[in-house]
Amino acid sequence: MCGRYVIAYDPDTLVEGFSLARIAPFVRRWNVAPTTDVPVVYESRSGERVCEPMRWGLVPHWARDASGGARLNNARAESIAEKPSFRQAVRRRRCLLPASGYYEWQPLPAADAGAGAKPTRPIKQPWYISPADGAPFFAFAGLFEAWRAPGAADDTPWLLTCCIVTTAANAKLAAIHDRMPVIVTSEHWAAWLSRELREPSALPPLMTGPGADTIAAWPVSRAVSRSSNEGPALIEPLPVLSG
Repeated sequence: MCGRYVIAYDPDTLVEGFSLARIAPFVRRWNVAPTTDVPVVYESRSGERVCEPMRWGLVPHWARDASGGARLNNARAESIAEKPSFRQAVRRRRCLLPASGYYEWQPLPAADAGAGAKPTRPIKQPWYISPADGAPFFAFAGLFEAWRAPGAADDTPWLLTCCIVTTAANAKLAAIHDRMPVIVTSEHWAAWLSRELREPSALPPLMTGPGADTIAAWPVSRAVSRSSNEGPALIEPLPVLSG
């Protein structure tokens, strides 16, 4: 899964990397949580690549209200073609979510308190995961929707929402968590974003992701677990304790 990530890249990096026709301003953040607005790259109806803010948490176009979006921040790659919440978006509304990196929480065994003592609660250690080669961002596979309340007036603004597609963790990350975002490599961006490609069976080759050696991961402070905490200190590696 992916529940928090980082937006710390320069907007010009996206313009150059994705050949964007336009980009909306955004604020750099080091602890992005679901239900907040995030920059999303997609192909417009005119065929241009653009980057606009969308709320993280997909609201299907047929939903009666927008409250369910908070539960749909991730979509499993194995079932997006069949699930009612995603099956239209995967054919017509695919996008990319640029991320400087993301966080994942590794469950650690509860400490042994000794015979007769009450065991301590399990601990979850957060890790920060980013490109190992110094690239400014990952491009997460995503889906997006445009939603408007049933019966709304024609001039009511559309609510744009998105989600991140996830897959089984690769060999490097499996010890941290069993899921990870689908990372689309640059040679597959055009096909993933294409509005003309509507057959879900053509998508798996686009979701193979980069090699495990291109991904770096290190443990970070548990301060990131509180969504109100912000700043670049959140991605600093924990100090290594000497014996």
